[in-house]
Amino acid sequence: MIRVAAVGDIHMGPDSQGLLRPAFETLPECADLLLLAGDLTRHGTPEEARVVAREIQGLGVPVVAVLGNHDHHDDQPDEVTAVLRDAGAHVLEGQGTVVPCGGARIGVAGTKGFGGGFVGRCAGEFGEPVMKEFVRHSRHCADGLRASLERLGEEGCDARIALTHYSPVPDTLAGEPLEIYPFLGSYLLAEAIDTAGADLAVHGHAHAGTEHGMTSGGVRVRNVAQPVIGRAFHVYHLPVGDHATTGAAAQAAR
Repeated sequence: MIRVAAVGDIHMGPDSQGLLRPAFETLPECADLLLLAGDLTRHGTPEEARVVAREIQGLGVPVVAVLGNHDHHDDQPDEVTAVLRDAGAHVLEGQGTVVPCGGARIGVAGTKGFGGGFVGRCAGEFGEPVMKEFVRHSRHCADGLRASLERLGEEGCDARIALTHYSPVPDTLAGEPLEIYPFLGSYLLAEAIDTAGADLAVHGHAHAGTEHGMTSGGVRVRNVAQPVIGRAFHVYHLPVGDHATTGAAAQAAR
């Protein structure tokens, strides 16, 4: 059983240095890895990224992250990524990584993702160039997630996790105004997860949403935005090895 700690939307700035470090320092006692589901900073500046870097550096467990929309606001995502990577985090965008955890090999595929909405109420790649660009970006993110999950499957990982900022399902948005669902996630992410296979999907972004959801293919989805989980991180237990089957393993994640 692998213990997966996860949190998103910590929105750190210069005045929040040290806020999460005491809790994060307990991670080796209760978790095998830490997932950060985007919106790690308030405005996406390197200065704010350095605050996050000091919170996560040398924790004693692998740290895997994706960026969120806030982390892009200052148009310096590459600089933010570099700061976090210098602190030892695996920062993913259309990529996957394999981390050793408790004797198992856990594959994490990550992307920020994007909006567009969900089946029956979603944007289409039609009309004005800006609308087509919007949907193409969502599709590009989802395609990167799918390809990364497939590569991790080929590498024979004991379990695979999809890490995004935007939500793949509407379930975990319950509590948010319906009018903003198209800006909180996209069904294309869930389609990628179900097509490639995963044992757990983790996201943030929906501060007023709900923790638990599921893709139509049966993959458990968890909204770990800090305002939702109400703590420094939440730990999910993920069966691996002979006890794990793609899509069904995360049924024990809670």
